[in-house]
Amino acid sequence: MVTFDEKAIIRNYEYIYNQRETIEKIADDVCAEGFDLLFFTSSGGSKAMMEPFNHYLNVYTKLPTDSMVSADFLLTGCNRLTDKSVAFLTSKSGDTKETIKCAEKLKEMGVRIVSVCGVENSKLAALSDYTFAYLDGRPQELVFWFIIGKIMYNCGYFPDYPDFADNLRGLGKALAQVRIDCDEKCRKYAADYGYEPYNIWIGSGDLWPTAYSYSMCVLEESLWIRTKSVTSAEFFHGTLELVDKDVCVTLILGEGVTRSQDERVRDFVKGLSDKFTCFDTKDYRLEGIKEEYRKYLSPIVMGAILQRIGKNAEVLMDHSLEIRRYYRKSEY
Repeated sequence: MVTFDEKAIIRNYEYIYNQRETIEKIADDVCAEGFDLLFFTSSGGSKAMMEPFNHYLNVYTKLPTDSMVSADFLLTGCNRLTDKSVAFLTSKSGDTKETIKCAEKLKEMGVRIVSVCGVENSKLAALSDYTFAYLDGRPQELVFWFIIGKIMYNCGYFPDYPDFADNLRGLGKALAQVRIDCDEKCRKYAADYGYEPYNIWIGSGDLWPTAYSYSMCVLEESLWIRTKSVTSAEFFHGTLELVDKDVCVTLILGEGVTRSQDERVRDFVKGLSDKFTCFDTKDYRLEGIKEEYRKYLSPIVMGAILQRIGKNAEVLMDHSLEIRRYYRKSEY
């Protein structure tokens, strides 16, 4: 396997897991102070990484939530926000321009800010009431499960959260095994479709943000592969007309409440496209994880799977994932 270090994957997972108590205290403090809105805002892939948690809150609780791209919030505002609201922001660099401006505006409004950053002592952290730096820790979603899951528990919506969080202790090793198990399929996918002129990526529910961010931030931004992403629900309202035997279509299936939408797409496309691929979290064992908790982990599992496409494509296409022509290279 190219660019694969099982020990590092487990170590990076444990870096976050071992700080579970520290991260959960953020949730406890937020709940102790009370809130009238949980607001998710950031930019690009960072915003997409948080979106499943907005989804879980809407599906499994009655807590008030909202979500906006930071650039939009700067122009339109959000009339639901008050000085009793809590905003969640994340940035790998800790200095994403739109996200920083958004944090400054939220701070002026008296909104409490919880930030998750990839570096310590960042601009975003300095503007935040609570912050956590994950550094090399992965996956970032684990940080948000310890925050949002604990908020759900404290508010009476997730009584199994302590057992769920305990159950995640060995997930790092399980995710390393997922990467091993999916690697050959992902290598073949990268070899077969790396130079397709047009790609359609489809997902739903808590995996829609994954389909969107992977197609935009990896395939488009990092590999310069032309891609359209669409939700499974909306696929049948336009995009289906573009499917034929020569169009590359990729569907990611999770185990949450919207899976039936994905299955509907699968049943339709599989007879039309000769370049149709499904990546399904159900196909991969998660040793040590209780079956009833898998529905919360689809983005984390799918992230491990899709990482192997990128790592293989980087080698097969001789195109480093770090190359950029414009992003943070010029003014725009």
